[in-house]
Amino acid sequence: MNKNLEAKLKTLPSSPGVYFHKSKSGEIIYVGKAAVLRNRVRQYFQSQRDMDIKTRALVAEIEDTDWTETESEIDALFLESEMVKRYMPRFNILLRDDKSQMYVRIDMKSEWPYVCFTRNPADDGADYYGPYYNGYAIKKALRYLRRVFPYYTKAPKLGERVSLDSHIGLSPLPGTSSQEYKATLRKLVRYFEGGRKTLAKEIEKEMHQAAKLHDFENAARLRNRLNDLRELQRKIMFGDREFLDISKDRALGDLTTLLSLPKIPARIEGYDISHMGGVNVVASMVVFTNGVSNRSEYRKFKTKIERNDDTGNMNETLMRRFSPKNIKEWGMPDLVLIDGGKGQLDAAIRAMKEMNVGVPVISIAKREEEIIVHPTKSHIDTTVIESLRKNPGPNEYVELSGEYYVINLHPDQLNASGHSKNLRGGSLSNVHTDIVKLFQRIRDESHRFAVSYHTVLKRQKQTASDLEEIPGIGPATRRKLIRTFGSLRAVKTATPEQIADAIGADKAAKLGPYL
Repeated sequence: MNKNLEAKLKTLPSSPGVYFHKSKSGEIIYVGKAAVLRNRVRQYFQSQRDMDIKTRALVAEIEDTDWTETESEIDALFLESEMVKRYMPRFNILLRDDKSQMYVRIDMKSEWPYVCFTRNPADDGADYYGPYYNGYAIKKALRYLRRVFPYYTKAPKLGERVSLDSHIGLSPLPGTSSQEYKATLRKLVRYFEGGRKTLAKEIEKEMHQAAKLHDFENAARLRNRLNDLRELQRKIMFGDREFLDISKDRALGDLTTLLSLPKIPARIEGYDISHMGGVNVVASMVVFTNGVSNRSEYRKFKTKIERNDDTGNMNETLMRRFSPKNIKEWGMPDLVLIDGGKGQLDAAIRAMKEMNVGVPVISIAKREEEIIVHPTKSHIDTTVIESLRKNPGPNEYVELSGEYYVINLHPDQLNASGHSKNLRGGSLSNVHTDIVKLFQRIRDESHRFAVSYHTVLKRQKQTASDLEEIPGIGPATRRKLIRTFGSLRAVKTATPEQIADAIGADKAAKLGPYL
């Protein structure tokens, strides 16, 4: 251990947080969480007698360590997960003991959804949240939350006795409707996606309304729930926006310097388009607050005109995003990142000009994962970029292609997948590695969110098309069938009695000949 690191470790706090071990080149090689940063980080530099070979190899490479404090250990759990997804540290992969990450699964389409955990997400229409890299910790966190937002851990059976969990408030109370239960589950999801403070205000408001109506039993129940929620704040706080000290995020600092931004980009918005031959055209807007994904701020758009024209679709999306109404509701970003090439960037610039918005905007081209910037219309000072063009470093490549700067900050890195051309992998770390990984994280997330929404619409259309052809079966009945049975296939395999229970005997009779 070098003298600088030894002196730095003496300043470690006794609070929970996330630590970042770095190599001599500055590469983040391991991300970990700790209930007490001082104790956990120092353990790496004590006796190596009980360490396995992989951990010893990690310690041998540690040249520097940084950390970010959080308000709770579980808070650190979710920040660790986000940072591992962004930086992909090689020792996190080596030290995982061949276990895959954990996901939380909730199937909101079923009548009585339940919360469970899986390591292998399936394409079954359920919602998956994660991944999380500490299965024990995420299970413990959900157990705490269950006291505030009661949920089932397995599908309840019709007519079975009231369970002990219901009596002690861990499962829904007898008489709770499916709609009320799903509302509670949606609050649970909002809580660990960043809506903790908003939910506390809503519960307090509901409590006061119940008291005014003299519904004191319900008011007392809400009061207890609010107290439990406040007690949880000492243990769990899931909001991504509360996680990161922005001044310590190297990627954001380097990005501010590269693009000569007036301030550190606290809010970055990423956009992507998804469709199939101009059908079911959708767009995604993902938001990264202080360098961390802020899912409660995500938005999706269904284009008003269906066309096989990504530039036109991107132009419409940005026009709608920067309408006065949405600016008032969502605020303004500090940086806009477009998934696409020069055409998509030009479409975004035209939309923002028409809406009289001067926000810095850049794009990432899919083919070589290069950053594209317009010298004047991107609202970015390109002094540093022009300097890199004239005097490139060993891992930098900048050219002026027509009206645009085309910047490759990772020419040494290798192909990772069909969509992520060459941002991951790579033989060498360079001064722009953190920026590159942040951009990839935003771009991949915007792509995932757009594709997931497009897939939902495509499935709905495929399902609806068969039912729409049946005379006497209207939109409300179709929705009720899908909500009850989950899919068209399940409707076809249901018994006439089950269908009659769901939509009534008369409509079931009309439906029968077509199944």
